[in-house]
Amino acid sequence: MSPAQHSAGTASATGPVLAIDQGTSVTKALVICPERGVIGAGSAPASPRYGPGSVVEVDPRTLLASVIAAGRRALDEAGEPVVAVGLANQGETVLAWDPATGDPLTDAVVWQDRRAQPLCEELAGHKEQLRARTGLPLDPYFAAPKMAWIRRHLTREGVVTTSDAWLIHQMTGRFVTDASTAGRTQLLDLDRAEWSSEALEIFGLADERLPQIVDAAGPVGETTAFGTPIPLTGLIVDQQAALLAQSAIDPGTAKCTYGTGAFLLAQTGHQPLRSATGLVSCVAWQLGGRTSYCLDGQVYTAASAVDWLAGMGVISGAADLDPVGASVPDSGGVTFVPAFAGLAAPWWRGDLRGTVTGLGLDTRPGHLVRALCEGIAAQVAELADAVATDLGSPLTALRVDGGLTRSALLMQTQADLLQKPVEVSALSEATALGAGALARMGLDPTLPLDRAVPPWKPSARYEPRIGPDEAAHRRNAFRHAVRTLLAHPASDSGAP
Repeated sequence: MSPAQHSAGTASATGPVLAIDQGTSVTKALVICPERGVIGAGSAPASPRYGPGSVVEVDPRTLLASVIAAGRRALDEAGEPVVAVGLANQGETVLAWDPATGDPLTDAVVWQDRRAQPLCEELAGHKEQLRARTGLPLDPYFAAPKMAWIRRHLTREGVVTTSDAWLIHQMTGRFVTDASTAGRTQLLDLDRAEWSSEALEIFGLADERLPQIVDAAGPVGETTAFGTPIPLTGLIVDQQAALLAQSAIDPGTAKCTYGTGAFLLAQTGHQPLRSATGLVSCVAWQLGGRTSYCLDGQVYTAASAVDWLAGMGVISGAADLDPVGASVPDSGGVTFVPAFAGLAAPWWRGDLRGTVTGLGLDTRPGHLVRALCEGIAAQVAELADAVATDLGSPLTALRVDGGLTRSALLMQTQADLLQKPVEVSALSEATALGAGALARMGLDPTLPLDRAVPPWKPSARYEPRIGPDEAAHRRNAFRHAVRTLLAHPASDSGAP
């Protein structure tokens, strides 16, 4: 029997599950056993293409191939069958495709793509109406502007959806999406967790055929992508998967994932909380027909900013952050605002670009590395402050995951500027872990949420090493640089 072989009639929530995280630049897969933990892992590249004019796109077939390759590699390493599959997705990446054949009609327009900016400017008069209905600010980051842009500029044929709906259709033949992913479109009525005719009308998408919205955990269909049939029983958007995996399931608990970008999410319970600070109000997950909500703040460039620094020859890659940063005691007066794809929450100025100030003849690579770490950490600290304001109480700690958490320099900088402990997940691939938990819950509806993931045990805990006055001084330098950027005479982005 091959590792993927499985008899659907004998599925048991006690067996291993295959958990897949289809990300921006790579797809990662884990085989997770409830008793033995991770017993197999695999990955495959899914790198988007970056072009002039804020173009970021990828061949959808590349996404599908990466899912299959990563999954099969994880299964080969595990060497035993799995009982279910869970899939986490990018959230705001969209494409048009033929529902009869499943063939893509366009490339997938990735969440970082900004070509829908002019369309958002046209709809600026509806921004408050959209925020009230969907919880989201009007910005090309979200799916609906990109969907409308595809309809206006590329094709009127087929259906236009988020990438998960196409992947699910390719794997199972079903036409569905989960509530958390639907919540990233700006087409979901936040209070009712169903498609909003009002939002669809505003974006000129009223006649579109949209996927059925389903729970995050439950039977979706069977896939033979990894061998003989395996049930697909878990669906969720990537950041909400990490929120679940970090056991941040109680109101007020928060996590931050440091990947291509950095994303801070905080639970708000079963009632949506409209942010007064510029954060996104969205669906965390829907289970048993009951919706949970969260606040969401975004930093568009984190690991991608590190890649930029490597591309400039300052470092060779993320592994150099700590040794190169350790070559100097501080940033040497350099301030880095890594807004390579604009500033997201709480500013919502996608038209802006990054700046580096305070350079001198004595500036060395270590100063740039430290300044970049401070720029990423300062943005996350701003998001944490915004969450605390919206919730009416400060966060007690921040749970973190993602590839950049391997950098002790970045994590210590985060604790210093946040003035709160930073707890690093023992498993850096928290998104896949969350998808796996939902797959298990989809097999066993009696499995409670708090038992679907392992008890929280951080692999490292970073305490602040500087006092509040020094932290305030460093954050004020970053805020001053941002204020200078915000005064940039760019055209109104249509954001709030």
